[in-house]
Amino acid sequence: MSNILGFGNRKFSINRNTGVPRPARRFSSGEPGLNEASSKVHRQFRAAHEGHLPHAGLDATRASTGVVWCTERAAEHGFLDEPDKWANLGQGAPEVEDDIEGCFPRPKTIDISLNSREYGPTAGIKPLREAVANLYNEMHRKGKPSQYTWENVAIVPGGRAGLIRIAAVLNNAYVGFFIPDYTAYNEMLSLFKNFAAIPVPLSEDDGYHIHPDKIAEEIARGTSVIITSNPRNPTGLVVANPELAEIQDICRERATLVSDEFYSGYNYTSNCDGSTISAAENVIDVDEDDVLIIDGLTKRFRLPGWRVAWILGPKEFIKAIGSCGSYLDGGTNVPFQEAAIPMLEPSLVKKEMQALQTHFKEKRDYVIDRLRSMGFTIRHVPDSTFYIWLNLEGLPGPISDGLNFFQACLEEKVIVVPGIFFDLNPARRRDLFDSPCHHFVRFSYGPKMEVLKMGCDGIERVVNKFKNLVSHPNYN
Repeated sequence: MSNILGFGNRKFSINRNTGVPRPARRFSSGEPGLNEASSKVHRQFRAAHEGHLPHAGLDATRASTGVVWCTERAAEHGFLDEPDKWANLGQGAPEVEDDIEGCFPRPKTIDISLNSREYGPTAGIKPLREAVANLYNEMHRKGKPSQYTWENVAIVPGGRAGLIRIAAVLNNAYVGFFIPDYTAYNEMLSLFKNFAAIPVPLSEDDGYHIHPDKIAEEIARGTSVIITSNPRNPTGLVVANPELAEIQDICRERATLVSDEFYSGYNYTSNCDGSTISAAENVIDVDEDDVLIIDGLTKRFRLPGWRVAWILGPKEFIKAIGSCGSYLDGGTNVPFQEAAIPMLEPSLVKKEMQALQTHFKEKRDYVIDRLRSMGFTIRHVPDSTFYIWLNLEGLPGPISDGLNFFQACLEEKVIVVPGIFFDLNPARRRDLFDSPCHHFVRFSYGPKMEVLKMGCDGIERVVNKFKNLVSHPNYN
């Protein structure tokens, strides 16, 4: 029976906390190498995700996403003591300074009105909801008979809070999602019991392509909610029209499509002309099409600390999403909502996106050139976001998996995120060594150019160190 299932070659398994071999067990179909089985970082990862409960009633495994875990490991190496000496290429955040040519200066002070001292509506203040609706109508719905209004918009305190609100109002459902994808989906999908998470692995050989036929197949087997980032985190690829329109046609009246569009401004497919990517383009009726779009100031407006985001969708959905904020998060900071309104003037946004795209494409090209010169094979150059999904399999054995490469980078004061965190394995049904993401890391070129240069220098030292190590005559 075990041979039929593919486990017949499994000779031993590893104690997750000690790294010591133990008698064979049932779960993993892959044989971990010695580097994976014995390294400290692998033992730390397994210990953090085993579900150990030192206190009654506490499940500490729900307390950390991948980036938080990586930051905790970096802190053990002194990151929090001297952050300026580190290249943090792990945090999914853009540079926030005002020195990008063509971008408007961000407010340094905020005029706090008397009204903003009061509790704000949990669905957001009406003027900001109107500004968001107007932005999408101008950029994506010109000439269409159905237009977004303020009632199609809910303001939420950040993307994660928005996703949690959406999850809270979903009915009992199979929820389809794609591997690899955004790390925080993992915790969200494992937290709510009103739906079952159904993973859909994508293939590197196929360019991580989300085929419309695959969407149709998932719906045919009962999936009624599909969630995806677009542009895609971590691969940096985008589902664009006409294929995006085809996917929405397949979902129409059959499934709710949740489109996480936080990287919509980082679009390099249209010669940096300021065009953004959005499913709003293909919605026929804003109150009938079950399409929920989530975006905000965090990424493309480079204001992650403001925690101002929005959800667009049918009025009935938005009413529920707005109301559930009363017991989930209490709503978004009102003064920052007021300050956000003038930023969403459509012509200003267009110029902002042009400057943003030009600047970040230059950074992308620099990083791609540096990594290729080190010997990395980059099969799919990202056409959006500020991430590179970096395959490590061509590196020397000791650093050819995401966790060991991450650990080696820490020694050079560089932070990346191991690919395992983008596996989205909510029920933990698969073993670490069976993950299709195990031999990847996510590299962020969100930081300033000087940080990217420092990070690439550190990664080059790591690669050269291990090339010299494995070529040494005494290497075993």
